[in-house]
Amino acid sequence: MLDHTKDQLTRELGTSGIQASAVGLGTWAIGGWMWGGTDEARSIKAVQASIDHGVTLIDTAPMYGSGVAEDIVGKAIKGRRDKVVLATKCGLVWHTQKGNHFFDTDDGPVHRYLGKDAIIYEVEQSLRRLGTDVIDHYITHWQDPTTPIAETMEALEQLKKDGKIRSIGASNTSPEDVKAYLAAGQLDAVQEEYSMVKRDLEQTHIPLVRENNVSVLSYSSLALGLLGGRMGPERTFEGDDQRRDNPRFSMSNREKVARLMEQIAPVADAHGATKAQIVIAWTLQQPGITFSLCGARDEGQAVENAKAGLIRLSEDEVRAISTAAATHLTDLDA
Repeated sequence: MLDHTKDQLTRELGTSGIQASAVGLGTWAIGGWMWGGTDEARSIKAVQASIDHGVTLIDTAPMYGSGVAEDIVGKAIKGRRDKVVLATKCGLVWHTQKGNHFFDTDDGPVHRYLGKDAIIYEVEQSLRRLGTDVIDHYITHWQDPTTPIAETMEALEQLKKDGKIRSIGASNTSPEDVKAYLAAGQLDAVQEEYSMVKRDLEQTHIPLVRENNVSVLSYSSLALGLLGGRMGPERTFEGDDQRRDNPRFSMSNREKVARLMEQIAPVADAHGATKAQIVIAWTLQQPGITFSLCGARDEGQAVENAKAGLIRLSEDEVRAISTAAATHLTDLDA
């Protein structure tokens, strides 16, 4: 059974001195965009249930529903701000067309732009939506090829001096980006996709960040639900759900994942845990992975993810799961 005598696993965010739960709540789905809409009341309960079960790290972004996710998080943490390490982002903008055009939405174009003027504008918008006067971890969401990283870092370091943010992160980076951030200031974390089905980070980033005491916030640990243990072949995706046309969710992939889950099941049973919880725990025991951001759209999912922070897999269990993943997840449709 899950050992409830263990505390929620916590780790330091880079060298910032900020301690946060290793399992974090990701709020992309709560924003509704690319997830088939959102339910505000249900989403607020998901955030609050996460906090009630020891999750302190909450990650959001303006782009998640064009402010919707930040608004929901702000409502959910009202009166609980002191229990939360709050992370949000900048760099995907729709208030200006400066920078690099990224994609179009029904409301207009979105650009990648990390110029000082935009960062100063964005942080104030996020502070307002989140109902707080400081952001604990501020992350550049996607990298802007039109703005030197030194300029971006100058703005972020100034926000830190001004007390608007407490630490700095960068997401969706190349190793060269990370080196440029490190040369320009104190980078505390990178946020990158990492899961059993996407492990290239182990070669591209992990050696560099470990050498420089930079944390890794892994997102999509459950691969958008593919590794959640419930993604059967009968599942369909509607509307703007990004998984609808994603080749990673092909029938053959789901069959391969099902075979992996059969081998994870005994480990889950031994811990009184779900297969998804074991996948999250395995992720957190990979070298260099500091935090695992897990999405939740309702209270049940939030509690399930939070309890993964109580699990400590043995070395033999980690090794067995890694072997099973290598066996069943090779040659997945990309």
